[in-house]
Amino acid sequence: MTLDETKRLPALRGIINYIISIGLTVVFLYIAFHDVNFGDVLGIISGASIFWIVIFIFGNLAGHYVRALRWKVILNSVKPDAKMKNLFGSLMIGYGVNCVTPKLGEIARAVLIGKWENLSGSSMFGTVILERVIDVLSLGFAVIISAMIWPQNLYESFPWLKATLYFTAIILLFIVAVFYLTVKFKEKFYGIIVKLISKVSEKLGQKIGYVFEMLTQGFNSLKGIKNYFYTIILTILLLLVYALNSYFGFFILEIQNVHEVTFAMGWIVMSISALGIVIPTPGGTGSYHTLAKSTLVLLFGLSETVGAAYAFITHIIPYFLFIVISIILFFTLNRQQKSGTEFINAETEKL
Repeated sequence: MTLDETKRLPALRGIINYIISIGLTVVFLYIAFHDVNFGDVLGIISGASIFWIVIFIFGNLAGHYVRALRWKVILNSVKPDAKMKNLFGSLMIGYGVNCVTPKLGEIARAVLIGKWENLSGSSMFGTVILERVIDVLSLGFAVIISAMIWPQNLYESFPWLKATLYFTAIILLFIVAVFYLTVKFKEKFYGIIVKLISKVSEKLGQKIGYVFEMLTQGFNSLKGIKNYFYTIILTILLLLVYALNSYFGFFILEIQNVHEVTFAMGWIVMSISALGIVIPTPGGTGSYHTLAKSTLVLLFGLSETVGAAYAFITHIIPYFLFIVISIILFFTLNRQQKSGTEFINAETEKL
């Protein structure tokens, strides 16, 4: 294989992944909207409450601020004075990137916070992975709570849900075990794995070694009982804010006029539809719509049109919000960073 061919492989792999992502989006959008009149959906959305849209937007921002605050706690042992504006900014920019290219936003987020706070980009990516593991754990917790508060058997309406929880639990136990051994024994543990893989492919062995080193740095950042406690509290608060925002979504379309709405209803919609965000589609497009609509139709007996309208408007508002805010914050924070660097250089020259 030539050098040019080697360089083309990552780009080709990226293109294939993006095509698969777009394909999944199209499939899920078809599942969500094929049996509804989209004109009727737009008709319902045209009567949306501006007041509740504003509340919904602030609820979204509040949730992501809590997430940034949790990230600050995770980074406390590494950079206790990390600025919230940089944490929140890189988080929102990452979301904006995910709206276009799924999961690439996590890399952008780690790179930006590393640049703005003078931290290792690889260790920051390790903290992002740690955050995602916490998210998956909390999502599983949210689904279990939904099954407890739903008066009927939730798994009968979503037969795949229980299997998904079991599968996720097995994967998470494996990941946690690997992380524990990696942090506890470091080179002794993953050095053996790298050596074994290197016998098959030296290049792959180097990549695995880099990943383990990155994870070690990231997971070592969360230290101390106090930080563990705050991380758990903020994770619970994050779930409550996201559920509250799902609850606000009902009032945008005035669903309370045709069906009783409760916070518990918002929690259930949040916990099940959030599974759609895990699927690698741009900004959860299609996958979120399918699960949000299915939850409203199968569990709460709303019409297909109302369910589709709810899924559409509660997705498109944060989708464009992420893109607009990410562009604004990227240029604003980059300009501030540049100005700060120029000031430090000028003061250094005076000395």
